[in-house]
Amino acid sequence: QDFNHLRALCLSQGLLFEDATFPAHISSIGPNLLPEDKLRRIQWKRPTELQRNPYLIIDGVSRFDIMQGEIGDCWMLAALGSLTLQKQFLENVLPKDQGFQEGYAGIFHFRFWQYGDWVDVVIDDRLPFLNGRYLSVHPRTSNEFWPSLLEKAYAKLRGSYQNLHGGYLSDALVDLTGGVQVQFSLKDPPPDLEEILKAAAKSQCLMGCSTSGQLRRNIELRNGIVQGHAYTVTGAVKIRYKNGWKHIIRIWNPWGHGEWKGPWSDDSPQWDHVEPQCREAHLRNKDDGEFWMSCENFQEQFSWLYVCNSTP
Repeated sequence: QDFNHLRALCLSQGLLFEDATFPAHISSIGPNLLPEDKLRRIQWKRPTELQRNPYLIIDGVSRFDIMQGEIGDCWMLAALGSLTLQKQFLENVLPKDQGFQEGYAGIFHFRFWQYGDWVDVVIDDRLPFLNGRYLSVHPRTSNEFWPSLLEKAYAKLRGSYQNLHGGYLSDALVDLTGGVQVQFSLKDPPPDLEEILKAAAKSQCLMGCSTSGQLRRNIELRNGIVQGHAYTVTGAVKIRYKNGWKHIIRIWNPWGHGEWKGPWSDDSPQWDHVEPQCREAHLRNKDDGEFWMSCENFQEQFSWLYVCNSTP
């Protein structure tokens, strides 16, 4: 499907695009994602029906725009969260020639890397709702729609929303970058893990991590960590702590809330022993799903670390 040709056609006819190849129909959701009675109740709505002033992007693209919905696509959203930190990759995936202002015709497109090529995926902007709520990812700002539309394009690429329910963070990192990815087992970590993390953060790699829990997915432990879940690694620094140095890692939960409650978490006493300007620079005390933890706790709580960049 040629995005520019289809948009021009819709504009000349004064119509909003309806994508016959990924229709507003149960087939695009997938037959087994929800019980049948719920599937029948799904409604499809365009952002222009939901908001008076919808935007594709407001104030740039950020991981904090994303809040995971009912579908278990944390593996893809964790990769997407990492992508928002590396603007050099972002423009490949999210073309700038579109929006709800000029030239709006209900059509959008996104690009993903598949088998050695960037594939352009065209969609219409009808999004699935169940009982008045987003079926899937929903934006933190009610009139910003890039997360929902990008996710819809990825669902189309994979065949249905159901096919996003469970997957591999490593696959999503490659699909969003065309890069090379490497995985480290945290149960048997490399001896220089702290240096690897710091070097990867410095060289603008995309990073993610996951917890084990094949049998019990999405169970939140008392310490705030979710089992069978994927997260984004958003930073790794070495800071002065008491009389020495400490390696700490920053991690973001695609739910957009739900954080680690142990040492180095938002309210933990460890921050009282850090110089005020360093604390100011690193600590965002908000329930936004992002938190710091020590390298030791990171290895205990998570099972895999994924690192991806455009070159090995």
